[in-house]
Amino acid sequence: MYMFLPADRSDEVDLKKTYDAIVVGSGAAGGMAAHVLTSHGMQVLLLEAGKKLNINRELKSMEWPYEHLRRGDMPPDSHALSGREYTIRQPPYAQGSAYKHVYSYILDGNGSDYAKNIVVDEKDHPYTGTQYAWVRARCLGGKTNIWGRLALRLSDYDFKAASRDGYGEDWPISYADIQPYYDKVDLYLGISGHKENLPYLPDSLFQRAVRLNPAEVKFRESLAKMGRVLTPYRAGVTTDGLKHNKYRSRCYGRGACDRRVGGCDIHAAFDSPTGLIYPALDTGNLTLRTNSTVFEVTVDKDTGKASGVSFIDTETGKTYAAKGRAVLLGASTLESARLMLLSKSTLYPNGIGNSSAHVGHNFCEHLMGPGVNGLVKELVGKPRTLDDGRPGSFYVARYRNLSDRNSRFLRGYGFEGGSGTGIFPDSASMPGFGSAYKKTVRDYAGAFIGMGGFGEVLPRYENYVDLDPELRDRWGIPALRFHIKFGDNEKKMAEDMADSAREMFEAAGIEVLGVNREILTEGYSIHELGTARMGTDPKKSVVNQFQQSHDVKNLLVVDGSTHVSASCQNPTWTIMALCWRSCDHLAQEMKAGNV
Repeated sequence: MYMFLPADRSDEVDLKKTYDAIVVGSGAAGGMAAHVLTSHGMQVLLLEAGKKLNINRELKSMEWPYEHLRRGDMPPDSHALSGREYTIRQPPYAQGSAYKHVYSYILDGNGSDYAKNIVVDEKDHPYTGTQYAWVRARCLGGKTNIWGRLALRLSDYDFKAASRDGYGEDWPISYADIQPYYDKVDLYLGISGHKENLPYLPDSLFQRAVRLNPAEVKFRESLAKMGRVLTPYRAGVTTDGLKHNKYRSRCYGRGACDRRVGGCDIHAAFDSPTGLIYPALDTGNLTLRTNSTVFEVTVDKDTGKASGVSFIDTETGKTYAAKGRAVLLGASTLESARLMLLSKSTLYPNGIGNSSAHVGHNFCEHLMGPGVNGLVKELVGKPRTLDDGRPGSFYVARYRNLSDRNSRFLRGYGFEGGSGTGIFPDSASMPGFGSAYKKTVRDYAGAFIGMGGFGEVLPRYENYVDLDPELRDRWGIPALRFHIKFGDNEKKMAEDMADSAREMFEAAGIEVLGVNREILTEGYSIHELGTARMGTDPKKSVVNQFQQSHDVKNLLVVDGSTHVSASCQNPTWTIMALCWRSCDHLAQEMKAGNV
């Protein structure tokens, strides 16, 4: 298919050449950096630690469960960590396992075989310290190949949160600074949604919205009476198509979006390769090298600037060096912090860009777990709706600590939820046998509704990662060590999430079948942020508002590391908008001779 980039389209790396920029990582941040810098005519080298996969052949979203040898499950020598394993064991979680391959919890569910080559084998990629559910994907495009697709904007309720409640630091930007770049991301990549005119959840430039089904409409109408907003899922999906991108198709609601691990093999949902990298390659300005694990940002001892990177060929184990006028880290929040800490020299003994001693610190994310499941009784026995193939269902916007102050906790949370008839109906777990059982399953299939919360985790200096002094990964690179725990604010917020979820279902006349109050293990949201935060004070931050190192002016960190706080909105769209803004600025500064 034309949507897959043939192997021979990747250029051989000329290691004698000095590139205008070297980009580390090919996910949302790295892909965006490659797109923007090549559009400015810069010669860019993009290094990805993992391999280049034919994602279409991996995901097989049109394959029925009965067509797969194990109905989508992995081979018996492979194991996905369960949620409970993270709570009763300590990392490294794969150590001593009898299984040949061990994967993170993200594969603990139906369809795991379709993503086993996308996520990392925990045996090759160990980490230590406190309990943490770390989901990683090492392949071209990273986690954008399987992300959840919720694409939300932040507002000044988030950027200026410290001024509102007195906790932490404000971001050194406002919504007005990033709004034009949110617009650029919307138009270039496509986003589905419905305008709500909420100051705390700004609207995007939406394409056609996901259609709510009867249960969701009922819930939306009830919430409106409470002054709360349920909106159709704001998906990073092109529902109307993109005329400027030949590698992507519009969404036509065809199937396996709701597998345990997502992914879109028609590329209606954004992924970095088809959305950003392949078009960048078409400019002739991008050189791509996969299987390239960067382990050091090298330094010019005379100028103190970054001179390039050193990397290991992931397959052969050979070590190489590449030279660049600028280096941009987009390896993901935790991996970029790890790389900065690894990059020690006589000039930067604590790691490159770490004069503030804040690299690895001020970690923040989203807590998950609390939620509710219910039954809309009047829909039992009614005609079923077709809900497979929707890229998402609904989102309940934040309502805490906006105009009124909650006395128990700071900041807020939102809910993601859904209802309707899917390929694996919730009613299939009901008791029964034979024709009566089948009728019950069909009658109840579209009547269930559920939602789970995503709450803001406050950044704290004492929540951090560093390098383990002993443990190394498969390639001999020091592993990360975690020192991360939820605090009292998160625990009190979680209690309110569960209570509030029940209250909203009951107010809507939805029979509550269960309320979950348990907080999932740190890291479960996959929204890790904040280990190299931006700021105006070099003593308390790592980069400036353009994600440029305070210490090394030609080093940029363009992923979630630089977020000052997590908000309660999913971060992918903000990561890309910030990266676009920073890369525009870098191109201007390099043209002016300032970098």
